[in-house]
Amino acid sequence: MNKHIIKWAVIGLSATMLSGCALLGGGGSGRGADTRYVARDVDTLYNAAKVRLDRGQYKIAAALFDEVERQHPYSPWARRAQQMSAFSYYLAGDYNKATESARRFLSIHPGNKDAPYAYYLIALCYYEQISDVTRDQKITEQALAALGEVSRRYPNSRYAADAKLKMDLVNDHLAGKEMEIGRFYQRRGKWLAATIRFRTVIEKYETTTHTPEALMRLTESYLALGVPTEAKKTAAVLGANYPGTKWYERAYELVNKHGAT
Repeated sequence: MNKHIIKWAVIGLSATMLSGCALLGGGGSGRGADTRYVARDVDTLYNAAKVRLDRGQYKIAAALFDEVERQHPYSPWARRAQQMSAFSYYLAGDYNKATESARRFLSIHPGNKDAPYAYYLIALCYYEQISDVTRDQKITEQALAALGEVSRRYPNSRYAADAKLKMDLVNDHLAGKEMEIGRFYQRRGKWLAATIRFRTVIEKYETTTHTPEALMRLTESYLALGVPTEAKKTAAVLGANYPGTKWYERAYELVNKHGAT
C-alpha cells in the first residue's frame, strides 16, 4: 500500500501557519481531555488534532478534526479538517468512517482541487479490505470500481498511475477467485460449470497471470466433456501465446493422450 502517496498529498492540508498554538488538555494521552465538547478557537483545535496525528494517535486526531468542522463549519479550516479526518480514520484502519468523511467532503466540495485525493482515499479504503479468494469478493469489485473512477476522472493526477497498477492487481485477484471456483467444480466432476469459470478468466481477465492455467484447465474440461475439437483449439491458443510453459506442456500431453491431435 502506497500510504506515502496520501501522506504527501495531505502535507498541504496540514498547514504550518498553526504552529505555536496552545494545546487544550495539556498534551496528555487521554482521549476525553481533547475530544469532549469544549468551545475552542479554530487554530487551537486544528493544531491539537495535527499533534495527535503526528504522534500516531489517529482516532483521537480524527475526532479532533471532526470537531474543527463541527465547531467552525464556515471557517476555511473546515474543508481541510474534513480531508484530514478522512486521512486519520484511514490510518487508524477505520475504513468505513474514512470513506464516509471523504464522501462528505466530495458532496460539499465536488469541484475542489483536492477532490482527486478524496476519490483516491475512498479507493484505497476498499483496496485495503480485499479478502483472500476463498471469500466473497464484493468489496474487491467495489475497489476495482473506485480505482477505475480515479483513473477515469483524473487521468493526469498524481494518483492515476498507482490506481491503474492496483486495478491490474485487483483484476488478477478476481481472476484468481474464478480459478478457485473452477477448480472446485473440476474436483467434483462438474465440468460444464468449471468450463464457464475458466472461460470467464480467458475472456474477462485475459491479461492476468491466471490465463495460461485457465487455458490448460479449459482444455482438460473440454476433454472430460467429450469435445476433443474444442480442447485441441484451446490447447493451440495456449501454445501460441504461452509456449514453453508448464501449462502448455500439460495441455499438449492431455490432448495427445486422448487422441485429439
